[in-house]
Amino acid sequence: MTQQAEAPAEKQERPIVPFLVLPAKEGEKPYLRGSKCKSCGAAYLGDRMACGKCSAVGEFEEIRFSDYGELHTFTIVYQTAPGIEVPFVAAIVDLPEGTSIRCNIVGIEPDPEKLVPLLGKRVEMYTEKVRTDNEGNDVIAFRFRPPQG
Repeated sequence: MTQQAEAPAEKQERPIVPFLVLPAKEGEKPYLRGSKCKSCGAAYLGDRMACGKCSAVGEFEEIRFSDYGELHTFTIVYQTAPGIEVPFVAAIVDLPEGTSIRCNIVGIEPDPEKLVPLLGKRVEMYTEKVRTDNEGNDVIAFRFRPPQG
């Protein structure tokens, strides 16, 4: 009895976090998905079972977050795990739907003199491949950057 070799699985793009939705069709944009409490309107990244603001349970609707926000605060990271290039800008961006997200800011030199003028200013989300997983799939992450163009 001979065994047939399995055909290699088709290479896919995989989001680095479960609340990053990658496009299913050409021309669609990736976005961040979340939950909005039907009782008080609080917004959260990803799925929720209970609201941290009003304690409602199970009363959520799915929402699509904007692909932009305002830079709230930042830090420049100079030391991290092996294999991660430093320095880089770690930040908190306030989204217009009423929540904040921790992220990296790219497209600007990691220098306080360059970053301080961006505080309170618009930054835009984009996605890029950050690595290949053990199955050969592209792992896609989101980042924020100053507006392009």
